[in-house]
Amino acid sequence: MKNAGLDSVEILPDAPRNWSPEPYRDNYLALFEQSLVCIANLDLEFRIVEANRSFAQQFDWNPGRGTGRDFCELLHPSVQGKLKNELIRLADGQSPRFADHLVALGAKDAVFRGEMTGIAVRSGVGRVDRILVLVDPEQSETGPQLANARRKLFSPMHARILEGVASGESTVQLATKLFLSRGGVEYHVSSLLRKMKVTNRPALISKSYSLGVFAVGQWPPRVRPEFVSD
Repeated sequence: MKNAGLDSVEILPDAPRNWSPEPYRDNYLALFEQSLVCIANLDLEFRIVEANRSFAQQFDWNPGRGTGRDFCELLHPSVQGKLKNELIRLADGQSPRFADHLVALGAKDAVFRGEMTGIAVRSGVGRVDRILVLVDPEQSETGPQLANARRKLFSPMHARILEGVASGESTVQLATKLFLSRGGVEYHVSSLLRKMKVTNRPALISKSYSLGVFAVGQWPPRVRPEFVSD
């Protein structure tokens, strides 16, 4: 973990500081304030209670704003369910900590990758009372490779076609299920290939997964609703 001078970071003002047990409170606060890693304290409903300046800058927040926001809203849909389950395990006392890959929405809704660590912070009587979250963004020269979850990429019909192709359904099967002609199915598939800038069906599915369009670990594949227009 990297450290910097006191002038480089600050915690959000007017935040409660009774969450750090004695006698380590001063050491904890120093680490919290000085770390270049993004750090936030969450309550047991995963709302942000306090965050350091690095966290605020990564997510394009002004100091003092964002407190009370659901941390899970910052996670990309492709990992949101998995990481929320990990946080639930922490809150329930089933696990003391976890570390996992993160995909999140940062400044100006830009998607970024990184590593996330969650730690269950217990009170003096042994109950979990806060969750400490550390986010270490990945430095990438190529930029984000996932689609922004707030961008509606597909019409409802395109989403159903894409799901069918990902499930291995043939043109005839899709035509029967969606009440289209075979030519109609091929028209929509060709439109999807152009939209995703790929040349064939396997590449279409591979790129959709790489962009986080499909929920991880779900079969049959389903396009995340965040990517489908109303």
